[in-house]
Amino acid sequence: MPASLGPPPAPGRPNKAWCPGVEPELARELARRVLAEPWLAEALDAVAASGLPDAWIGAGVIRDVVWGQLHDGFDPAQVRDVDVVFFDPGDLSPARDAAAQHRLAELAGRPWEASNQAAVHTWFQACFGGPPVPPLASVHDAVATWPETATCVAIRRGPAPGGLDVCAPHGLADLLAPTWRRNPVRVSLATSRERLARQRVAARWPRVTIIPPG
Repeated sequence: MPASLGPPPAPGRPNKAWCPGVEPELARELARRVLAEPWLAEALDAVAASGLPDAWIGAGVIRDVVWGQLHDGFDPAQVRDVDVVFFDPGDLSPARDAAAQHRLAELAGRPWEASNQAAVHTWFQACFGGPPVPPLASVHDAVATWPETATCVAIRRGPAPGGLDVCAPHGLADLLAPTWRRNPVRVSLATSRERLARQRVAARWPRVTIIPPG
């Protein structure tokens, strides 16, 4: 199950991620950093209240919090989107994502981007090229494919007050170190180089160690 800060999940609580490699002390450090930012803590509350199945906040916003704190501080105004991933194999339509995003907007004013990970195989090739991708089996499987190891991380409110579940298939070391490194599971070298340039990693976060794609 995800690294969880607090007591074991209550009976019936979904645990569709399995991250045995997440070190508890690193999960506690991430929780401390995330929950110190009311802007993101309130977003986590909205996701928990949304009713979306197996819903998590993931990717860039978590990196922005941690790496911002390691530099000049986290600035919510710089966040382009808050990625919310969920898993609903019963409805693979684009309308499902739109409805999820609308629900989140009702709960909190954030730049939400909601995506049903059960449907990724239906649109990924058309959007990004390359060979077709197989259907994903869980949010954990989805997170494991994201472009950089530091952003292959998703979080949600845990079962205890103030707790945090952590899904990090490649661990938390690169997020907390901090280190920018290509995740070779799906992203190509060309796309990785483009992302590194577009995100201006060295300029935005000069203390980050960059492992050049190659």
